[in-house]
Amino acid sequence: MIRLRLLSRPGCHLCDRMRAEVDEILDGESREWETVDVDQDAALASRYGEEIPVLFVNDRLFAKLRLPRLASRLRLRRAAGLPV
Repeated sequence: MIRLRLLSRPGCHLCDRMRAEVDEILDGESREWETVDVDQDAALASRYGEEIPVLFVNDRLFAKLRLPRLASRLRLRRAAGLPV
């Protein structure tokens, strides 16, 4: 099971786009999403408030603001522990 944690806030179109891109790349793979509203946690808001979305894959920071364009499919699958 791939654990995905997305730091977001309501109405964030970049967050919605990142999640859709990740779902497309990991189509057919077992995954679990956790979406965290950074505005509900003062420490997260202070650290990441201006840099959302922030994506963690299996508890490791993977991307801020946008998925890396260069080889994002390969990098995401590798970070998730999947064959590439």
